[in-house]
Amino acid sequence: MSRSWERKVRKNMTTINKQRKKQGSGQLVMNAEKADRFTGRNFVLPVLLILFVIMYLFVMSADPKFKLDTINWVTIGAYVLLAALFFFRRPYLKIGKDYVQSRRLTGDKRLNAADIQGIRVQNGYVTILPKKGAGWTFSRLLNRFNTADMTDKMKSFAQIHGIQFEEK
Repeated sequence: MSRSWERKVRKNMTTINKQRKKQGSGQLVMNAEKADRFTGRNFVLPVLLILFVIMYLFVMSADPKFKLDTINWVTIGAYVLLAALFFFRRPYLKIGKDYVQSRRLTGDKRLNAADIQGIRVQNGYVTILPKKGAGWTFSRLLNRFNTADMTDKMKSFAQIHGIQFEEK
């Protein structure tokens, strides 16, 4: 295909997507890849941060010289914003054709099938073991992942790519 043709297709796709967005329909994506995406909800860390703020206020208010000045309000606000960031930034596991992708603490990370040493599944936990680095653990208890569906998809992913699959 020529580049001018690709530009025309991309331009027409953007106008169609704008129209579909106004109508409330989903957007069209060129060459969309079929991938399964499992999302969770992080609530443990935000609750711990809010409890830390409450403890901070409680301990600091025991001091007779304590007063809530600007720096204390900034500190409290920063911890509350950090808790909101962790709550609304939902963790996910995306299983593609030959990769898995997840949101880690340092950003989105992607593992190709060749970089995965094994997959370990327990009741309520799915762990992906990369060849380098620490394992990626997805928990029903901590992050509200649907681990039963994840287990089925990871089992088929492991069979397709010849990855060791361990079920406990």
